[in-house]
Amino acid sequence: MSKECIEKIKTRQSIRKFTVDTIPESTIEDIIKIGISSPSAGNRQPWRIVVVRKEELKQQLAKAAFNQNFIAVAPVIFVICAVPEESAERYQERGRSLYAIQDTAALTLSLLLGAHMHGYGACWIGAFSEEAVSQVLNIPSFMRPVSMVPVGHIGGSLPPRRHRKGVSDIVVRDKFE
Repeated sequence: MSKECIEKIKTRQSIRKFTVDTIPESTIEDIIKIGISSPSAGNRQPWRIVVVRKEELKQQLAKAAFNQNFIAVAPVIFVICAVPEESAERYQERGRSLYAIQDTAALTLSLLLGAHMHGYGACWIGAFSEEAVSQVLNIPSFMRPVSMVPVGHIGGSLPPRRHRKGVSDIVVRDKFE
């Protein structure tokens, strides 16, 4: 792996300030292709991505996200939905309650990295009313909105890097003692 790629991954951070400048459709498509290259349990790919660009819908999503208004400024918001029954078909309850969520989490991270690799800012939004988001986007009842990722040109300077725990604080070798 090239040092440049490693550095790019290490420098990804959550961006909450965007300009209103548009993103080319070809770039949005590429970010989506990066996202859907994510692993999923049994290759079930139990996800759907709603690409939101309409101002009215973005405003409603920001409200559904407990008034995180910066979300609506981004030119595009990806809303990632799990389809739990697609995992349950193979893995029963564990697929329904765990794998579908893990799989959409992997896709969400890949979307974040794809946006970053293209030079855009993005943020993983998990704090929102699932019911409100489902209503705004008319999401079928068999799907569950799991995350939202607003993507856009970074507004202003980058925020300071946030502290990360050290490796020794989070890694256990072999087993807990």
